[in-house]
Amino acid sequence: MLSRSGIAHPTHCTDMFGCLKLFGSVVLAVFAHLVLGHRTPPSGAITVGNGGKYSTLQAALADNSSNVFFLYAGTYKGNTLISRSNVKIYGQTSGWTTYAGNLVSLTNNITAFDVGSDIGSATVQVEASGVSLYNLNINNTYGNALSHSPAIALCVQGDQFAGYGLKVQGYQDTLLANTGRQYYRGCWIEGAVDFIFGLDASIWITKSVIHTVGSGYITASGRSSDDSNYYVIDTSTVQGSGSTYLGRPWRNYGRVVFQNSTLGKNVNSAGWSVWAAGDPRTDHVTFAEHQNTGLGARGQRASFATGLTTPVSINTVLGSTDWIDPAYLRVHGG
Repeated sequence: MLSRSGIAHPTHCTDMFGCLKLFGSVVLAVFAHLVLGHRTPPSGAITVGNGGKYSTLQAALADNSSNVFFLYAGTYKGNTLISRSNVKIYGQTSGWTTYAGNLVSLTNNITAFDVGSDIGSATVQVEASGVSLYNLNINNTYGNALSHSPAIALCVQGDQFAGYGLKVQGYQDTLLANTGRQYYRGCWIEGAVDFIFGLDASIWITKSVIHTVGSGYITASGRSSDDSNYYVIDTSTVQGSGSTYLGRPWRNYGRVVFQNSTLGKNVNSAGWSVWAAGDPRTDHVTFAEHQNTGLGARGQRASFATGLTTPVSINTVLGSTDWIDPAYLRVHGG
């Protein structure tokens, strides 16, 4: 039986030797999928970049001969719109399942003021379901401007989105996780002001680095009703410069949880912030923590913050996880 990643899964074994042999073949297949498969194009992939069929990812996405794409090492400037469902896009990498070995950068320098909308400023805009991105650096380099304009690196408005080993960098409004179920693993997400934000998504970020480059707020949840959606940052590290809050409520049903994570000294002792003076928006929020450690986990938290006795589960946030690449779950857990 083949998994979604094309790796054979055992169905049954009739003897111990056979079981060990089969187990070994599965381990080797997983190793090849995660390591070798990201250094060279997967079989049948449409290639992009130096040595590839297309010069840009946007041009390649118009080719319907495959749903798998591979970007060779390099920097690609401009905006990319992904409007095709169930595509997998791999960036060439020298490493495993984190951002550390990424060799591909998708970059732009544009703000919402320039194009007339927040979403339009995104370097990569995902508008389809079942999209998986692997080992890509996605940047909006606009930076800290006096205009305080949103400058989005990655915008996701599609269900069952998965990001593996992404390095997403910006300053204000870096990651717009707006709608649908979203899973991020082994990623680096960077910014200063409201840099993980959105309205109706339910997202799970795990084994990742949340890096601040100035004072501000990590999350800005726009949840506006008592629905089932969460933002959960699980088993991750918060680090960087400035004085940051874990979140503030863009809408007054904001729901964000940091759990089992290491919080650096850049995290303000209050943990959480109102939206603004005179406009708190905290009457229905769930801003919660569970078993965080580090200097940023200390101090008197805001009065509207909550401590959880048990962690939130991935199934509570995402429902079924059978759409997540099983190789990543198998090798590293969760």
